[in-house]
This record gives sequence, structure tokens and C-alpha cells, in this order.
Amino acid sequence: MSGWVPALALVAAITSASATILIRQGLRAYGPYTGFWINLLVGTICVWIAVLATGGPGRPPATGIALFALAGLIGTVAGRLLRFISIETVGASISAAMVNLSPLVSSGLAVLLLGERITVPIALGTLVIVLGTTLLSAGGKKIGVRPAQLVLPILSSACFGLVAVIRKIGLTDVGPVVGMAVNVTTALIAFTAFLLASGQQRAMICRGRSLAIFVAAGVTENLAVFLIIVALGLGTVSVVAPLTNVAPIFVLLFSLLFLRGIEILNTRLVVGTLLTVLGAVLITALG
Repeated sequence: MSGWVPALALVAAITSASATILIRQGLRAYGPYTGFWINLLVGTICVWIAVLATGGPGRPPATGIALFALAGLIGTVAGRLLRFISIETVGASISAAMVNLSPLVSSGLAVLLLGERITVPIALGTLVIVLGTTLLSAGGKKIGVRPAQLVLPILSSACFGLVAVIRKIGLTDVGPVVGMAVNVTTALIAFTAFLLASGQQRAMICRGRSLAIFVAAGVTENLAVFLIIVALGLGTVSVVAPLTNVAPIFVLLFSLLFLRGIEILNTRLVVGTLLTVLGAVLITALG
């Protein structure tokens, strides 16, 4: 069964890239708040179906629930919402590459909070990522992306990096399926409350082709998360993480196929993306 691990991780990367492309298509007609809310709603429905199919939530400890609720606020509300906004602002390709900085963030936090040691691969991967990010910034200027706009995907990656550590601690008390259910449900409740309190109820309305696209994006994104969890259950992080980190490469390929006229690519963006992927692989596979 372990032979399926690389295949599952690679399919998760392709599925995640597909979700990014679908989000970019849906954002042509509706704002990021609408796409994000539908994404959360679809994810909540899907994950609770999975919980019921696996025997129900049981009685997980309050500490585990609190940690996954916190993960929902930091990783899902902040991280994923910033990802939606960055896809709309700087494009799918740059956003996917920059969000791939999360292994650097999680490794740094693991060193600071969990006492893990800095290794040569982590240091080398950091340098490669810095170089790739520099090229992405330079390439973005060529197509009208301001360096200040890159803060959005960087903040998103920081949230994802932080939440990886929180989830790792929370998994000692709560299983991954129930933990994910608490995570995404907390995010849906919090973001819905924000929309209602700020008088932006119209953001929860979507029709036509964009609705179908956002629903498909929600299914594919949460399927990617599920596949990663299954792969981690069968194999090791050192095998799963590097393969899932190649998603930006598939975003580049899919952009050429499905986002012509929407996404503009140049040599610096392509090389920068490849370098950030290489840096992420060095950190997660060898670090």
C-alpha cells in the first residue's frame, strides 16, 4: 500500500493546482470574498460527510478542538483568504509560487518553538527560495505587479507555515478528519459572522458559471487536503511534502493552457517559480 504514497501526493499537487486555476477563473466575475465563502461552505459539507462516514466525531479532548479551531482562524480564514486575494491581485502563478514559502516559515517556527535544529538543506533551501522570490519580484515588475503586492502571498504563506505547527501539535489529541472538520467549520462560522457584521451579505450570493467554478474549486481544494492526509497516514512527511510542493509547476502549465489572456508569464517568473519549488523540496525532503 505504501507504493501509493507518491502517487497520492502527486495527485494532491495536481488537484491543488487545478483549484488555483479554477479560483482565478471564478474571480473574473466575483470578488475574493464570494469565492472564499463558497470554498469554505463546500469544504465544510465535504468534511462532515467524511466524519460521518468514518464513524462520527466521537469525544475529542477540548485542547485538541481548541488548537484546530485556532488553526481554522489562522490557516483557513487568514491564510486561505489572503491566498484568494493574492490570486486576484498578482495572478495564479506568482501567488502559487509565493505561497510555497510556507515550508520555510514552518521550519523556522519548528526551530524556534519545537527545538528542531537548522540543517544544511534548510539553509541551502532558504537561499534558493530567496533567489527564486527575488526573480519572481523582478518578473512581476515586468507585467505590472508592484513589489508591495507580494506581501499578500507572503503573509498567506506565513499563516500556512504557522498553522502547520499548530496542527502538528493538535494531532496528538484529535484525528485528522475530525480536526479538519473543526478547522473548516470554525473558519466558515467566523467568516460568515464577519460578512454579516460588516454588511457584506451580498458576498454570499453567486450565480451561474462562476458558482459552478467556485464549487468545483472548493471540491478540488479540499480533495487535495484529504489526499495529503491519506498520504501522510500511509507514508512519511519526507516523501509526501516535496511532491505536494511541486503544485506551482502545474499552475504554470495549467496557466498556459487555461488562462491565456488572463495570466502573463515571462522567463523570470518561470525560473523564479522553479527555484521556490526547489527550495521548498530541499527544506521538506532533506531538512
